[in-house]
Amino acid sequence: MQKSTAAISLTLFVLAGCAARTPDVAVEETSPYTIPPEVIAAAGPNQDLFSAEFDETDGCYWYYHAGQVETTRVPLRAANGNQLCRAPSI
Repeated sequence: MQKSTAAISLTLFVLAGCAARTPDVAVEETSPYTIPPEVIAAAGPNQDLFSAEFDETDGCYWYYHAGQVETTRVPLRAANGNQLCRAPSI
C-alpha cells in the first residue's frame, strides 16, 4: 500500500512539472518610491528614499534616518548638499 501511494505521489509531481504555463500578463512597471523620478535622480547617496515624502508646509522633501538610538526626520539633500524642494508656484 505504501509503495503504491508513493508511486502515485511521484507520478503527480512529475505530471505537475509538465503542465503548460499561461503567459504572464504584462504588468505595468511602477516605482517603489513615493517621490518623482527627478528627485530620486538628484538625491545624494546614503539616504533612505523609500521613506522620503513631500511636506506641503515647507515645499521640501524629507526622509526618516534610522539611527542607533532614534529615528529622525531629516531633509532630503542633493549630491551637492542642497536641500531638495519644489519651486513655489505662482
